[in-house]
Amino acid sequence: MAAQINPSILSADFARLADEAKAVDGADWLHVDVMDNHFVPNLTLGVPVVESLARATDTPLDCHLMIEDPDRWAPQYVEAGAGSVTFHAEAAAAPVRLAREIRAKGARASMALKPATPIEPYEDLLPELDMVLIMTVEPGFGGQAFLDIMLPKIRRTRELIGKHGLQMWLQVDGGVSASTIERCAEAGADVFVAGSAVYGAEDPAAAVRSLRTQAEVKTASSAWACDH
Repeated sequence: MAAQINPSILSADFARLADEAKAVDGADWLHVDVMDNHFVPNLTLGVPVVESLARATDTPLDCHLMIEDPDRWAPQYVEAGAGSVTFHAEAAAAPVRLAREIRAKGARASMALKPATPIEPYEDLLPELDMVLIMTVEPGFGGQAFLDIMLPKIRRTRELIGKHGLQMWLQVDGGVSASTIERCAEAGADVFVAGSAVYGAEDPAAAVRSLRTQAEVKTASSAWACDH
């Protein structure tokens, strides 16, 4: 099972985003955190920056919308160049309709869950999605400590994906590092957002390769992957 590493530009130097995108050549996706200071207590960037990033890098963009009213705004991020758009279950008014619209515009549709939001009420929605994002910190700020209490939720999500025979990705975001990525992989994650663990390293591209290797080695011996 291939592990994917998505460096988060939330931990990059915002004054040098084009250079920072190039610094992680070899990453699977570039994770772009969009925050509106309403859904989460932080304000980051929006559609114009995503458009600029899409022109500046060949790495596909994975946009995580931590915003109110994603039903209105998410399609604009596909039009701006995002290859994957994640909306929050807690914010979407019509998640199935929104996922279908994102897919119809040519991007992968993903749904994120805050730590306190269970996966089980959304089981029937899974076939409408290409990825589920389990937040392993409270969304809003980078550099937070990984929440180990999210590991059972990752396992339950992987079990539901297997139950329905779905070919979808399971992403984790928050506190992912060399010391936590193997636990996430063993629990069932296969897409890993890493911020400071990548951009805080002396060689960000090497950090991406090292994290991917760790995840793939642990996945190879994990029960969920062996049963897949």
